[in-house]
Amino acid sequence: MTLRVAYLVKRSSWSAIREQGSASRMQELVRRKDPTVARLKSTHDAHERTVEEVLSAFESLGVQATAIGPRTRDITSSRYSLVVTIGGDGTLLRASHRVADVPVLGINSAPLSSVGFFCGVTDGDVLPALERALDGRLPSRTLTRMAVTIEGKLVTSRVLNDALFCHQSPAATSRYLIEVGGLVEEHKSSGFWIGPAAGSTAAQRSAGGRVLPLQSTALQLVVREPYTPKGERFRLVKVLAKDDERIIVRSKMREAALFLDGPDVVVHPRFGDVITFQKSSEPLQLLGSSARQR
Repeated sequence: MTLRVAYLVKRSSWSAIREQGSASRMQELVRRKDPTVARLKSTHDAHERTVEEVLSAFESLGVQATAIGPRTRDITSSRYSLVVTIGGDGTLLRASHRVADVPVLGINSAPLSSVGFFCGVTDGDVLPALERALDGRLPSRTLTRMAVTIEGKLVTSRVLNDALFCHQSPAATSRYLIEVGGLVEEHKSSGFWIGPAAGSTAAQRSAGGRVLPLQSTALQLVVREPYTPKGERFRLVKVLAKDDERIIVRSKMREAALFLDGPDVVVHPRFGDVITFQKSSEPLQLLGSSARQR
């Protein structure tokens, strides 16, 4: 039986520059050999070599590989044996929102310039890793994901890294009510990060949160720059919600934004909307990740 694999390839910054007009700012920086764009070409070249390596491995293994497109929604085990991402963490996160119950293998296409925390393979090791992934011999981790609802309607059950809730203007104050375990507080802040253990080494950690073991099923919320001009002491500035405990937020902003796993997926809750965060019933099986600290 022919195995079916779905894959997503990152579009490099260098490719985006080449598609812009010759009068663009980026093209001008390239012509001037500006240091801000100095590494883009070498990173692009490394990425392209890795893409060729992956496509060649697909052919060698005789798998039927299908590119994930903008209309791809639910990738299930009834159709695919494996999902492969070629890029970095951002590429894997974009793909993960479309993955239901299929193992995911991230391939870091430019390891000299990309962290690749979620990626289990780099260039040069693609073929043996794919072989082991397809026959079940590649180590795997089951990662908790987070579900988000607004006014009782499910927005997503596939947040792997984190969500950022804030005013859509970074210079404006975020206002909201937060409820955990019956305790309610009204906050003014720069917003908050919230997510499962897989995201605790990224923004949550930078904002002062704890690094959680990857096997943890808890959700962590960390408030950014809480506003306490009168010396108030909030109890819900750093929250660890365990098991099926929910974190409930009521927006007090007319221009709120909720970013899900980065800048590409954003929703805009209305004033008074109730947003609920809880552990998802759809964990993600990640293959080959060394899960080193970021």
